Amino acid sequence: METASLRDFYREMGFTDENELSIILPEGINKEIGHFNVFGTAAMRKKVKQTKTMPYNRRTYYKISLINGHNRAEYADKIIDINKHGLLFASPKIPYNYIPQDDEQSGSFCIFTHEFLASSHNGVRLDELPIFKPGGYPVFQLTGPQAKEVEAIFEKMFSELDSDYAFKYDLLRNYVMELIHYGQKLQPDITLYTTPTASARVTGLFIELLERQFPVTSAGQQLELRTPKDYAEKLAIHVNHLNKVLRESTGRTTSDFISSRIAQEAKILLRQTDWNVSEIARSLGFEEVAHFSNFFKKLAGVSPLAFRT
Repeated sequence: METASLRDFYREMGFTDENELSIILPEGINKEIGHFNVFGTAAMRKKVKQTKTMPYNRRTYYKISLINGHNRAEYADKIIDINKHGLLFASPKIPYNYIPQDDEQSGSFCIFTHEFLASSHNGVRLDELPIFKPGGYPVFQLTGPQAKEVEAIFEKMFSELDSDYAFKYDLLRNYVMELIHYGQKLQPDITLYTTPTASARVTGLFIELLERQFPVTSAGQQLELRTPKDYAEKLAIHVNHLNKVLRESTGRTTSDFISSRIAQEAKILLRQTDWNVSEIARSLGFEEVAHFSNFFKKLAGVSPLAFRT
């Protein structure tokens, strides 16, 4: 599985001239204001005349897409069928793609880097927003009226990007946040409002530490942290306290969190790489293939080979 950069994205979109790319992506732009752009899906499809499907990979940028038309979205280990209208939020942490199921495709999408919405600009911490948190469900079916509301936000982006207004990027950040909040309102309320207690902080730090172990990008990579004790030591707390906090705040144990996330990554690697089961097992911290197979079958209900086929 590859990681696609902004330069890779623009090349896929048909921008192959290096001088043109240097104008679109000037050296050092990420260190200052970051990068933002917005596109119409139909125009891009016509420009690229794309016959192959979008590659399933991780990207170094964020993307928000309004998808009109029948599509199948593959996000992490989930497959979601989009019937007519969908709103998709993608982050650099999770691989995804969507595959058109008919020729009636339209919509809009914007791409932006972490620096574009950095806290120095507006106080936003992208990875702490519910819509981009690991384990979420950032693909939403929209009704016709909802799709029109989202398209209106994209229209404001197109208009502002072409303007000469000196502070247009501040406005564009607001429009991106408007899309993010629109998506977050489609999520259950429980995911949007939490009390910053000590237990919540420990839970948040544990989940952040867990997600840092992923993605697994090469067969030679191995998980650094594998057991509840490993995580407790990193957090400088007793493993019993970590278990107690997680059970009280989420109803789940530390082992359950770790096992579920490893199983999710195993599914991604089985479906999206050509690594053999032994390589996948080793990268996920299993010394014996048999132990990995038993672990996977217990959580997924089938053997790794059966899941792959």
